[in-house]
Amino acid sequence: MIRAALIAILCAGPALAQPVPDIAYSFEGPFGTYDTAQLRRGLQVYSEVCSACHGLKYVPLRSLIEPGGPRLTADRLRDLMDLLDPVPTADGADRPRQATDPFPAREGEGMGPDLSLMAKARAGFHGPFGTGLTQLWRGQGGPEYIAAYLAAFTEDTKEEAGTVYYHNPVFPGGWTAMPQVLFEDMVAYEDGTPATLPQMAEDVSAFLMWTAEPKLEARKRAGFVAVGLLGLLTVLLFALHRRLWTRLRQN
Repeated sequence: MIRAALIAILCAGPALAQPVPDIAYSFEGPFGTYDTAQLRRGLQVYSEVCSACHGLKYVPLRSLIEPGGPRLTADRLRDLMDLLDPVPTADGADRPRQATDPFPAREGEGMGPDLSLMAKARAGFHGPFGTGLTQLWRGQGGPEYIAAYLAAFTEDTKEEAGTVYYHNPVFPGGWTAMPQVLFEDMVAYEDGTPATLPQMAEDVSAFLMWTAEPKLEARKRAGFVAVGLLGLLTVLLFALHRRLWTRLRQN
C-alpha cells in the first residue's frame, strides 16, 4: 500500500499539467533588479487587457512612481488615474481616484481573481516527479507559470453544465473557464517593442511579480548590507579572540 501511494504521488505531478519553461527574468538571483521598461510594458498590458476582469486592490497607485517599479512620471500617473474607476464615498457620491488609492478591485460574477499577489501564489516548477525540489535552485516559478499559462491556450473548447471551458495544457487539469485574452499585436507598445504573444505574456508576468514584491530591490540591498555587517563583525570577533588567547597562552 505504501509503495502504491508513493508511486501515485511521484507520477501525479507531471501528469497534472504541461511543464513550464524557465525564463531568465532580470529580477532573478541575488543581484537581480527589475527592468523598468519591461514593467512599463507589463503595466500597459494589464491596463489595456487584464484590468477588465482582474483587480490589483493591494497595489497603491503611488508605488508606480517610486524607485524599484515602473517609475512613471507624475503626469503619466495622473493620466492613468483619470482612466480608472472613481472611488465611491460614504455619502454615495464618487470621487476621482488619487495616488494614495489602490488600483480598482474587480469583484462579482464573471470577474477573475485579484492579481496583486498572484505571482507569489502560483508555482511553475514542481519537479522532479512532483516533489518540488527544483524550487530550491530555480525559484518558485510564479512569473514563469503566468507567462506560460497566458501563451498556452489552444482552440479547443468544451461545455459542461452550461459553462464553457477552454483548453490550456499548462493549467492543472487542462481546462479553464478563462478564455484566451492575449493575441498577437493587440497592444501597441509605446517603446516600439514588437507585441508578440510571448513578449506580452512575459512582460505582464514580470509586472505581476513586481506587484507581489514591490520592495524586492530594497530587500536585496538590505540583505547585502546585513551580510557585510555580519562579515565585519566576524573579523572583529576573530581578531579579539586571537588577541585574548595569545595573552593567555603566553602566561
